[in-house]
Amino acid sequence: MARLDEPFTVGGLTLPNRIVMAPMTRTASPGGVPGPDVAEYYARRAAHRVGLIITEGTYIGHPAAPAYDGVPDFHGEQALAGWARVLRRVHEEGGRIIPQLWHTGAARTATDPPAEGPSGIGLDGAPAGRAMTRKDIEATVEAFAVAAAHAARLGFDGVELHGAHGYLIDDFLWTGTNRRTDRYGGDPTSRARFGAEVVRAVRAAVGPRFPVFFRFSQWKLGEYGARTATSPDELRLLLEPLAAAGVDVFHASTRRYWLPEFEDSDSTLNLAGWIRKLTGRPTVAVGSVGMDRQYGEGDFSQGFTGPSGVTGIDELVARLDRDEFDLVAVGRSLLANPDWAALALRGELDRAVPYDPSVLRTLA
Repeated sequence: MARLDEPFTVGGLTLPNRIVMAPMTRTASPGGVPGPDVAEYYARRAAHRVGLIITEGTYIGHPAAPAYDGVPDFHGEQALAGWARVLRRVHEEGGRIIPQLWHTGAARTATDPPAEGPSGIGLDGAPAGRAMTRKDIEATVEAFAVAAAHAARLGFDGVELHGAHGYLIDDFLWTGTNRRTDRYGGDPTSRARFGAEVVRAVRAAVGPRFPVFFRFSQWKLGEYGARTATSPDELRLLLEPLAAAGVDVFHASTRRYWLPEFEDSDSTLNLAGWIRKLTGRPTVAVGSVGMDRQYGEGDFSQGFTGPSGVTGIDELVARLDRDEFDLVAVGRSLLANPDWAALALRGELDRAVPYDPSVLRTLA
């Protein structure tokens, strides 16, 4: 596990190892305010050698950003005070932590205000909410930048922008939800324009050495067969504007890290591998790490409704050794085992307990 235990530096941040806690929505912040239990939940993982914690998605200060109750805000005096407490506890345990900044876009079901997206189209292709005007776009870009500035001011170690899973930034990237005919729609470079404007504004707000991560996925919420990019060339055209705008690290969200991203290619690279190859930026791989492979091959929804056995990570580490990606994000295995990172780095994953969905009911 030597490579997994190597430091990694990006901008002004040095991580002690390559293990990342993946962002996982917990809906455990009543009124949008993370409490002491949230602080201890993250601190436990930091104490057990997680190299970097990416928080659950946090709402930027925009009226159309929220979609789910109990998700923490990243704006407002009380919520930011709560996040300051989380940050303090994680740093006390020697950890590093970055918030994931989130606007839910087409996933919002409330009508006051309605969902906002590039074309007023939901993830299923049906009309949903309303299409954003240029003024709406400018206000949303500013809200992302303000949230990132809060993170830098509080002393967080970077930020991640949620550009995946059919949420707002991804709605612009994907032709399934973006039917615009102006400068924000059409070819891949134009579809990436909104995301690039967000990245550029965030970069201006936080400075050149504050790490900016960007989460990207092909699949969408409930649309697991969706493809934002159908070829390596289209993927390159989508991501190059984001990299040029200031993304330091791409976080490639896949459901199963061992699957090749483009089946019609001779390459066995997963999404993180392709993104690293095409952009030259460091990447984070994720997808059923530490989970029983047979279990992972089933319906993805089973991953949250049924238990899974524990499996080793030899193939994952071999891919890391080949420089296919730079960091490894772990989700459900870290929910079941707060000490998963320490066990992995010691080569003792045979002591890990299996994931069971009952762990979703608490912040253990």
